[in-house]
Amino acid sequence: MSEVTELPEGTREFTRLLNSGTGYGIVVGLGLFFAVTMIGFTRVQKRFSNFDPGSANEFATASRSVKPGLICCGIVSAWTWSATLLQSSASTYQNGLSAAWWYGVGGTVQICLFAAIAAKIKMNAVGATTFAEIVKARYGRRCHLLFTFYALVCAHIVTGSLVLGASATFNAMTGANIIATNFLLPAGIAIYVVAGGLRATFVVDYLHTVVLFVILYIFAFKIYGTSDAVGSPGRMWDLLQQAAELVPVEGNAEGSYTTMKSNGGILFAGCTIASGFSGVVVGSNPLPSVTRQRAIASRPDTTTKAYMLGGISWFSIPWSFGTFMGLGARALLTHPDFPTYPYPLSASQISAGLVAPATAVTVMGKSGAVAVLLIVFMAATSACSAELIAVSSLVVRDCIGMYRTLSGKQMVFASHCVIVGFAIWGGAWSTILHVASIDLGWLFYIQGVLLTPAVIPVAMTVVSKRQSERAAFYGCLIGTASGLFGWLYGCYRIYGVVDVGHLALPYAAISGAAPGLVMSGLASLVITLIKPDNYDWAETRKIALSDSNDPARELEKNASDVDLDAEKKDEPTGATLPAAESDKSEQDAEATVGDETTGADTAPKYDLAYLQRVFVRACWISGIFSFCIAILIPIPMFASHYVFSRRFFEAWCGILPLVESRKEMFILARSTVRVLMGRTDKVDVVA
Repeated sequence: MSEVTELPEGTREFTRLLNSGTGYGIVVGLGLFFAVTMIGFTRVQKRFSNFDPGSANEFATASRSVKPGLICCGIVSAWTWSATLLQSSASTYQNGLSAAWWYGVGGTVQICLFAAIAAKIKMNAVGATTFAEIVKARYGRRCHLLFTFYALVCAHIVTGSLVLGASATFNAMTGANIIATNFLLPAGIAIYVVAGGLRATFVVDYLHTVVLFVILYIFAFKIYGTSDAVGSPGRMWDLLQQAAELVPVEGNAEGSYTTMKSNGGILFAGCTIASGFSGVVVGSNPLPSVTRQRAIASRPDTTTKAYMLGGISWFSIPWSFGTFMGLGARALLTHPDFPTYPYPLSASQISAGLVAPATAVTVMGKSGAVAVLLIVFMAATSACSAELIAVSSLVVRDCIGMYRTLSGKQMVFASHCVIVGFAIWGGAWSTILHVASIDLGWLFYIQGVLLTPAVIPVAMTVVSKRQSERAAFYGCLIGTASGLFGWLYGCYRIYGVVDVGHLALPYAAISGAAPGLVMSGLASLVITLIKPDNYDWAETRKIALSDSNDPARELEKNASDVDLDAEKKDEPTGATLPAAESDKSEQDAEATVGDETTGADTAPKYDLAYLQRVFVRACWISGIFSFCIAILIPIPMFASHYVFSRRFFEAWCGILPLVESRKEMFILARSTVRVLMGRTDKVDVVA
């Protein structure tokens, strides 16, 4: 082992290999490319398909016709935020390889569990476009206002994370002005979202996912294969042993970066799981990209499959990317090409998400800088596009819709206005956060604190018929009060001071997120036990989305009439299939009611017995998978204090990520061959 070189004290500005013109060119040029592509796609779709981009049903839900491959692709792409790439690398740089694993767990478990919730949504509120809409139908105005508030809080945290993370990276690597980038990023996204609606985001998601995996493989093979700085997993292990001698990790077994026994990693796991739950479950409130909107857009027989595939596929991204980019930065600190050499990254640079860019620049120079800019841009735009759709649905359906009944055309026009308005506000909001010295890392940790109190009441709203209005309302309030108190008091007790910087440190964050989650669930359970409800889902099944010029409430009345007719025939409401389709398989269980010639969508009806089986199956699959990745694999390794040997580390870094992503690699290779052979009708979608 070579001699360890001491790092001098101090900081240095991140070395820029690219000029600001390159940064602006990527932001503006790619934004315009996607905008023009989506405008062309929309025109082709309108002329040669039955899907009208000008209808409310198509704009907000993609006519509920998206197939599982594209749904899965959308989940992978839209759940790959800037934080997925940047925060996973930053935490791995600080705590070792366990952090990359725990980041993957913190997002995958929730996606898999939401597969079960999605089946319940199809059963009990298939016509809904926003979660707050379900809350209003079930609980009334008081809960509706409360959950809408949580929805807007979530939207602001997510938007700030997406835009700030990307802007900080572009600024560090090209010198592009952060404030200008804050406004340019959402502006280009808004154009193609207005043009194509939700279906446009799915198409862009596919392109983003392809680029994402291609660049991920380039980095992996470069770092572990051809790089002069590293060159192999074994060489990476050697460098990490030197790094542990230079800067050992407090709380890790032997101070090593190559062990799952990490106190900081376990703490990060708690914060990540809390943040993931709030992003996926509470995020279904404003319909962000990976949850409610994707569930609504798919058929019932594909929803659960898509979510399970999406969760498993997504796990490989933060795990592998965080491992080789986060550990790579730690291993290459003393390399002359490191962008802050001879100094380590400062705390502010780590929090801003510059660990992965540092590795990319060190091993690939300018090409690495361009690659990391592309992957960060793709991550930010994909998630932000779905967030714009989500917020527009929330504002139009749950804010404007509270006071005025809108027709289908009026909904589409209002959605366009909200998308443009929120894109502008998203830039302004990100600028406010930047001026207040709030960055990606701060928002990541605070998300769990502010939103976990709504997780259990939100999930139970569509799963449990027993949860009452009081249980949902007061459960959230009690959880919020407990979480905020724990956050402030914990920060003071642990750090001796309460200020902006210390409130976003891991111990302060978990002191707020944990009591918020536990107390909200406990309060909701106790109130439900004292006075349970016995909800029949009749009102939520009446929810419908207007596609015509008739007021939406007329369509809801029509949906109600369908249920009444079924009751008169002693048939279960919302559950009966047409007799002519009785011989079809379960995958053809959908039986839509409404006038297809007018485009009125009056809440499709599905076979409830079939959806219940889907729900049970999803619970078993998600439960087993979650147990394996959250307990069976990491906990014994943590308890044993095992420090990876050189051979074990080589298998962990060189083999396991490839096995995890073998399906995506096979599909990309097969599709490329088919395109070269001219068989474009047989091209597969990464799932």
